[in-house]
Amino acid sequence: MSSEIPFTLRVRYGDTDQMGVVYYANYLYWFEVGRTEFCRAFGKSYADWEAEGVFLPVVESHCRYRHPARYEDQITVYTKIGEMKSSSVVFECRIEREPDRKPIASGWTRHAFVDRKGKILRGDNPLRRWIETLGE
Repeated sequence: MSSEIPFTLRVRYGDTDQMGVVYYANYLYWFEVGRTEFCRAFGKSYADWEAEGVFLPVVESHCRYRHPARYEDQITVYTKIGEMKSSSVVFECRIEREPDRKPIASGWTRHAFVDRKGKILRGDNPLRRWIETLGE
C-alpha cells in the first residue's frame, strides 16, 4: 500500500538481557519507533493525529524472531502500512542488522482507530484518509 520507511538505531546496553542479546519485548518497542518515524517521514506525528481526535491503541501484535541482536549492533527498522479495514490499520515491520542486512525480526501491529474516549471510529477519519493518500 505505501512505501517502506527505514529508521536506523544502535542497540543500547540496557536493551539486552543477561545473555547479552536484546530482550524480546524490545522488538515491539522498536516497531513503535518505526511507526512513529513512518508517520513523521510523511509529515504527520502521533501528536498531530491525537490533536485531530484519532488515537491508535495496539489491539494485536506479532513478532517472528530470526536472529539475535546484540549490544552495539546497528539495526534498521523498516516500516510500511499493511492491511487497512474500516476501523483498524496494520503496520508491518522488519528489522535487519547493518551492514550485512541479516534479518533479525519481522512482524506487525494492528491498531484500532478510536476517539479520545476510546470509542471505535469506523469508516472515514483523518488518519484513514491520510493513509489512503500514501497509496496513490
